[in-house]
Formats: sequence, C-alpha cells, structure tokens
Amino acid sequence: MRIQCAVWPAWLASLAIAALIVGFSGWAETGSHTAATLAADDKAGEKPKGPPPLVVGKDAPRLSDEPAKTPTAADGSKGPVADNTACYCCHTNYREESFAQYHAKANVGCVECHGESLPHRNDEDNITPPDILYAPDGIEQNCKKCHDTHDAPAAKVIAMWQEKCPARTNPNDLFCTDCHGEHRLKFRTVWWDKKTGELGTRQQGERIRWAIDLTKAPTEQKTPAEQSPSQDAPSDTEMH
Repeated sequence: MRIQCAVWPAWLASLAIAALIVGFSGWAETGSHTAATLAADDKAGEKPKGPPPLVVGKDAPRLSDEPAKTPTAADGSKGPVADNTACYCCHTNYREESFAQYHAKANVGCVECHGESLPHRNDEDNITPPDILYAPDGIEQNCKKCHDTHDAPAAKVIAMWQEKCPARTNPNDLFCTDCHGEHRLKFRTVWWDKKTGELGTRQQGERIRWAIDLTKAPTEQKTPAEQSPSQDAPSDTEMH
C-alpha cells in the first residue's frame, strides 16, 4: 500500500509562517497594553500621598473655652490693665500716651469714657463719631466722677500751667486735659460737633484742622487757611 504525503507549495508555506509571526506580534502588543493598563489602574487606585499626620505634643498650647487672662502692665504693676487694643488699631498715637496709659493701668479703658463705640470702630469711612464726646465745658465734670479732688501743690500747678498752656490766661478757661497728658489730637481730617455729634464741614482750602497750640498766645495762632496746606502738614498716610 502506498501512502502519499501532501506537499504544500512554497508560497503557501511562506503565507502560513507570516500569519504566525503577525499573530504573535499582535498578541505581544495586546498583552503589553493590557499590562500597562492594569498597572495604571493599580496606581490610580492608590491613596494620594500627603504630609505626615500631625502630632500634637502634650505641652502644646490649646484653644479652650476658658476666658482669656486679663492683660497686665508691662512694667509689672499690680492689678488688671484695661485692654485698649481695638482703639489703638487707628489711634496709634495714644498707645504710649501718658493719659491713656495712666488710666489703663488703673483698669480704666477708652470705653469707660467714650462708650463701646462699635459703629465708630466699624466705620471705614471714619465719619461716625464715638458714642460719647466731650465739649470743653463737659471735660471737668466727667473727670470729677473719679477724681473728686485736686490736691496738687499750687507751685506745681502754676509751673505746669506756664509750661503747657500759657495761652490760657484766664484760670476759668483751663481744662483737665490742658495739663494732663497729650489727650488731644494735634490735627484732624474729620471732626464732629462735641455736643451734637454732627459731622463738621471744611472751610474752603482746609485739608486738615489743627488743634489750638496752647503754648502760643491767641494772636499767634494761625488760621485754617494759613495752616493747611503747608510744609508742616502731614501726608495722607500719616493722618488718623
């Protein structure tokens, strides 16, 4: 019996080999793509790395519901000290002023005389007056609420009078704040009627209003037109 074996033509064999090569390459590419996709998916599933967890030491300060400690004087004075921080945000000239400091150390703050003045403090345009203002004839009466006597020696009173306010030639025209402290702004960009609280108006050519210089006689005082503007006038950034 004779067995015949089929012999493929050369061109058919070449075609079969090429098909095998192409199929293997496609499989390899598909497998590589699948592996890359799986790796990306695994990476995407990872939790993002961030800063290490916060560790708070036992001695670290913590916020609590306990009330804040009452401020005390930097010079070691005994007793609580009034906190005028809210006022000093704008009235920086009073931070070291003797009148304000003396009262603060006695736990008498700005609000004791001028009220809480929240509308005044919150007014960025600075046209709302404090809750309480003092016209000249009301200064002494307010001071007497706490200072009912004035027992300074006569020589000291006269010496301070001559130094700080010689322009007050009549003793009846003297006010407590003429001699005590510097509790009067040297100039103002905004002012109010001390009795009614109404906003004052500027005269023509008046940019700022200077306080009366009590060390000079009334005849030596300059008019608003002479005072402003001038080479001595502060810049806008210096106005409070």
